[in-house]
Amino acid sequence: MTQPAVTRPSPPYDPRLTNEDLAPLRRQTWSSYNIVAFWMSDVHSVGGYVTAGSLFALGLASWQVLFALLAGIVIVNVFCNLVAKPSQVTGVPYPVINRAVFGVLGANIPAIVRGAIAIAWYGVQTYLASQSLIIIFLKFWPATAALNEPTFLGLSVLGYVCYAILWVAQAAVFWRGMNAIRRFVDWAGPAVYVVMVVLAVYLVSQAGWENISLDLSQGESLGFGESIPVMLSAIALVVSYFSGPMLNFGDFSRYGRSFEAVKRGNFLGLPINFLFFSLLTVITASATVPVFGELITDPIHTVQRIDTPFAILLGGLTFVIATVGINIVANFISPAFDFSNVSPQRISWRTGGMIAAVGSVLLTPWNWYGNPDAIHYTLGLLGALIGPLFGILIAGYYLCARQRVSVDELFTMDPGGRYWFSKGYNPNAIWATVASGVPAIASVLVPKLVTSVDLTWIADYSWFIGCGLGFVALLALERRTPRITVA
Repeated sequence: MTQPAVTRPSPPYDPRLTNEDLAPLRRQTWSSYNIVAFWMSDVHSVGGYVTAGSLFALGLASWQVLFALLAGIVIVNVFCNLVAKPSQVTGVPYPVINRAVFGVLGANIPAIVRGAIAIAWYGVQTYLASQSLIIIFLKFWPATAALNEPTFLGLSVLGYVCYAILWVAQAAVFWRGMNAIRRFVDWAGPAVYVVMVVLAVYLVSQAGWENISLDLSQGESLGFGESIPVMLSAIALVVSYFSGPMLNFGDFSRYGRSFEAVKRGNFLGLPINFLFFSLLTVITASATVPVFGELITDPIHTVQRIDTPFAILLGGLTFVIATVGINIVANFISPAFDFSNVSPQRISWRTGGMIAAVGSVLLTPWNWYGNPDAIHYTLGLLGALIGPLFGILIAGYYLCARQRVSVDELFTMDPGGRYWFSKGYNPNAIWATVASGVPAIASVLVPKLVTSVDLTWIADYSWFIGCGLGFVALLALERRTPRITVA
């Protein structure tokens, strides 16, 4: 049977591998609602809205966009359940459960990769939310317009001020700990929904339902046969968008009171919640055409065009809250655990999160995240890095270890320990990462360099390429030279 996810009498854990945040949980208390609220915060963001809206530029009809969004999120739901179980059962976060596959020291490899990706996305989400604050400043303090011209490294003084305000606000919530984060997310997810519904109802009432057209295709109109590969690319794009929180979902599922509660929360928070979110996105975007005379797929610009003080204040603050929610759950907590795993006694959970926060500023995300092509390219590269790690963890836990993990062995540096492998590293997992990561990254970079033939569509499937190759590579290497033993 699988080991229970509780701290039980055991030999002292090695301090080089543990601290209070990485140790197995004594109590797991999250309900299905907590998981649903987590996904609400992850879905209801400016980035999610813009990503969904960017699909219209591919030449798809609205029903095809809705289908792609729903199909993609169903895939995400299945994979989230797979990655949730090992952490929920053992009560340890994502980087720790990786020790059962990569080795007690080798687990730092996926931890650092995931943490680095979180730094990039933390900056992007903070920047997107700061645009809402800028609108509020300009509306209520017009004199600040003089501060809104690009000055240093591509961002205005007002932009830096708004970025700093959000940076501090997010850090304050994070610093109070996981319980404070849970309470914030439990409130923020539903609150954002209420405002989104109000925005949709207002725009539809202004446009008149008879003037709402769900045909929002901006690109060249596609026939059914031509639309199929485009729809498949859109589905892959959705999976790539959620690949970050999907990979380290164990950081949250570990708090679930049962695996059934986690699965129920995933079902309600992903397919059901995302379907409603997608419908709101399409209807709201559709209404912008008759109301403003053009299609607007960015909710911040939509609120700005309404141009009434109350709407701008309410809408701006709502999207700030929404983006703060996703940033904390997806891009603050992950590096907090990941970087803490590298040196538990020197880097606490809070310190790990602050490393990500500081690093996000140094990346100047406002310089590279500004158009649909950049969105698709960024998501492709993100998926290329994350896919292999996902496939290797799933193959290692479900097939090689047969869902059996010795929790105590995850915290020992004893050379005779089950997860010591070879000097703390599992060579099979390392080579599987290389064998799958290189082709996956190449699938994103090479098509950009080859101009004679259009191969850019390959980048849309980078997550699947990396995940599949990682899964197969680890299985093949473990069958040839078994390293992961069954308890």
